[in-house]
Amino acid sequence: MSSTGRRAPGPAENPAERGPSGPVAARERLAADRADTLARMAALGRDFDGIVAANALVAVDDEHDPEGGTTAFERAHVASLMEQAREYLGDLDLALQRVELGTYGRCEACGGTIPPERLEIRPAATTCVSCAEPSPRRPRRAAH
Repeated sequence: MSSTGRRAPGPAENPAERGPSGPVAARERLAADRADTLARMAALGRDFDGIVAANALVAVDDEHDPEGGTTAFERAHVASLMEQAREYLGDLDLALQRVELGTYGRCEACGGTIPPERLEIRPAATTCVSCAEPSPRRPRRAAH
């Protein structure tokens, strides 16, 4: 209790923690992004199952069937999107762990602060903008 007889605010009650870059807001944003990603994965799973089921009804020979290549491409495309979503889900889970550890919003490369605007766009970001930029390439020498 403080000298005014009031209870000191706990971590979740601190207004700064609810701000746009506080851990409560970060946790909520990451949880919402995680839910969206799970929904996208479920939809992609249904799409993949639909493609497989449609092919099961037809004897498909990818080499000789004019639609076989398209079907194979669609199946590979959806599988790739599912893998990307799985990887992003893992990134979100790691970001949630960083929130719990108190390291969310810190650049893993330089230790600086990741700008809130970057975290708003890329909630699972692990680096600040400077560290995320590709290193400048050396100029090519002219061939003599």
